[in-house]
Parts: sequence; structure tokens; C-alpha cells
Amino acid sequence: MSPWAGLLSTTARVSLLLLLGSVLFSCSSLGHREFALTKIEESNIKDDSGKEPGTEDDADPEDLEVFYPTDQWQTLRPGQAVPAGSHVRLNLQTGDREAKLLDRENGESDMREERRRKRLDTVGVDANSFTSEELKKALAKMKESEKAERKAREEEVRKKFRPIEQLKEEFEKLNMKIETDYEIMVKLISKFNSSASTLDEKVAALYDLEYYVHQVDNAKDFLSMGGLQLVIEGLNSSETSLKEHAAFVLGAALSSNPKVQIEAIEGGALQKLLVILATEQPLAVRKKALFALSSMLRHFPYAQQQFLKMGGLQVLRSLFRQKGMEPLHVRVVTLLYDLIMEKMLLEDSQHGEQMEEKIQQYQQVRLVPAVVEQGWCALVPNLLAMPEHDTREKVLKLVGVLVAFCREHYRGDPALGTTLSLLRSEYEELAAEEQREGDKDGYFRELLGSINTIIQELR
Repeated sequence: MSPWAGLLSTTARVSLLLLLGSVLFSCSSLGHREFALTKIEESNIKDDSGKEPGTEDDADPEDLEVFYPTDQWQTLRPGQAVPAGSHVRLNLQTGDREAKLLDRENGESDMREERRRKRLDTVGVDANSFTSEELKKALAKMKESEKAERKAREEEVRKKFRPIEQLKEEFEKLNMKIETDYEIMVKLISKFNSSASTLDEKVAALYDLEYYVHQVDNAKDFLSMGGLQLVIEGLNSSETSLKEHAAFVLGAALSSNPKVQIEAIEGGALQKLLVILATEQPLAVRKKALFALSSMLRHFPYAQQQFLKMGGLQVLRSLFRQKGMEPLHVRVVTLLYDLIMEKMLLEDSQHGEQMEEKIQQYQQVRLVPAVVEQGWCALVPNLLAMPEHDTREKVLKLVGVLVAFCREHYRGDPALGTTLSLLRSEYEELAAEEQREGDKDGYFRELLGSINTIIQELR
């Protein structure tokens, strides 16, 4: 044998061994892989009918469970439908289809799923398993429920609101019957002036007229149609109820209405009002007469001048000597304070040429000297003994205005000094209590300031 033959045989043997080892290693590696192909006998995967189990032909759509995706991967059974918005993948290791919910923020998917389950619960459907027929019935039931609710709401609306056609008819009827204030006042004046009207009807007419003549334009129309003069004549009525309501209407028409004020004083209203206040009359009648008098005098210097000439201050002072007239005292004090301040503010204000004539009219009104001469300096402070804080407030205002004219009298009145000292002590406590409660500029602090100012002026 040649030596090359022995060498070749050795080399061939080594090569053969390496080749066999490589084959064995490859087979061993393929045996350990999970997805290694394996031949499966047909007898193991077919049933008696020759069909493979797990195919779509075996699945009855009516009996399938609904697939509910979650945040975790779940295996899809054959034939299951995947809801929209789901994430589907094929597992390469198992060969199964898997699905889950798409990743969303703030748990939107969970909330939507929960709402869906609640809707199904409300119509009596098991949210975990239902057939397509059951789903159709549930949807039909939901539609019927919504339809019934809609009908109930519509019926409720019909009960609360009338049809537009009916409203249009009623508005057309109303438009035909609408009366202006002027027409209404004409009817009320006619009823008040008619001899066929009863006392109650006349009183009712005056009561309604008082509402309308509060407006400036209506009061002017009331004047032009002759109603003002009828009301002034009603002040002479022997019926106290007519007299009371006539004064009430007159006061309403006079308020802040210069044209009506001029016509009223020229028609003799001032004299008639003073007569009512000076004679024996019920409190209600005098109260309305004082209201009408106040409306006539405010911002009308000519009427104030005539009031003083006719002895109006004496008439008002007489009310303080009559029993049962106490409720009128504070009204009189308020009227005097307003008239005095009205003149003082006008004289101190910046004014042009147009106000010169009015200032000259006020200069002819000698109200304060008449108040001092007729003893009001002594009369007014006596009202400080009344317990009502509102009454004291109004009296203190008038005393504060009169202190410059009644200083000597006030200084010589020991009762006034004692009263002011007592009031200061009382309101110091009340003001301190207000301050403790957090009210630094309270009502009682203001009254205390008025008292301290008067005391300071009298020193």
C-alpha cells in the first residue's frame, strides 16, 4: 500500500467525522426549537365528519361569547368579532390571535366600557354573554324607552305652555282691549265725579288714581283733564274717607311736579290743607293732609312764602298740643329740617344766572326767623326724650341746624344739657358694641357724632 493512501485514508476519516458531528449538532438544535415543524397525523385532527375542530363551520354565531378587550392580551377564539379600536396581533410562539384595548390616557377605555355595561344593565341584558338576537331586542327596548321618555317630556311641555296659535289669538284680543293711562284716568275721574257712584266706588277711584298720578306726565294729563280741581274740591267733603284719599291723590300729583304745584296753590289747595290740619280730624286724614302739604312746599319757595303768611307754622305747632297726634311730630320735624336745608344748600352752591331768580325767591322766605320767634327752639329738643332711634336721629338733625340760631336758648336750658349727656353715654356704648362687631362706621356712631357736635357748639 502506498503511503499517500494511508494519509488519504486518515484525512478522509477526519472529514467524515466532522461532517457527522455537524449533522448531529444541527438535528439537536432543531429538536429544541418551539416552532419546529412536526408532522401530525390526519386521524388526530379530524372528527367523524371529516372536518377539523375549531373551524368557523363548527361555531354558531348565536352562541358565541362577546369578546371584551382589556388592557392585557387575551386569546381570540375562532370566529370572535373584535370591537373597533382594539389592538390585534398574532402570537408567533403559540400561533393564536390575541387582542387588547389600545393604550389611552386617563382610563378613557375603562370609562367607556363601564358606561356600555351600565346601558346594557338598564335594559336587562347580561353584559358578559348575549346573542345577536338578544342584542337586537335590547336595542329595540332602549329605543322604546327613549321614545316613551321623549313623549313624557313633550306632554309635560304641553301642560306648561300653550300652543303659539292660541297665544297669538289671545294677544290679538288683548291688543284690542289695551287702554292707555290717559283713558284709564278719564274713566276713574268720571266715576269719582259721578253722582251715581257709591261712596265705596268713589274711594276706589281715588285709590287707583293715586297710583297713576305718581308719574310726572300722568299728573300733567290729570291736570289738563280737570282731575286736579275735582280732587281739591274733595278736600271739603263731609266724608272723611273721601277727604283722606283726595289728599292722598293730591300729594302724589304734587310730588316733584312744579306745574301741578303752581296750579294747586292757585286752586286754593294750600288753604284747604291747612284747614284740615287745624281742625278736629281723624289722624289718618291729617296724616294724608300733611303729606300733601309737604309735597306742595318742597322746592317751591312761593308756596313756602304763602305758607308762612297763612300761619302755617302756628298750625303745625298746634299739633304738638293735641293728644293722639304724636305720630305726626316726627313728620313735622322732618319737613322743617328739609325746608331749612333746601334753602341753605341752594345759597351755598355754585350757581349761574338761571338760579338767581330762584335764590331771590328763597330770600323772601323768612322761615328760620319765624321758627325762632314762634318757640320752636324750646319745642324741638323735647322730642329727644322719645325712645325711637329714628325719631332721635331726625330731631338731632333739626337741633343741629337750629343751634346757630337758638344757641343762647340752648345754653340756658339745663334739661337739654342733661338729655344730651345721657344720650352720649347711651350711644357711646352702642357705638362701641358696633365697633366690636366690625362695623366701624355704624348707625349709632353717626348719632354719637351728631350729639358731640351739638355739645361742642354749645360750649
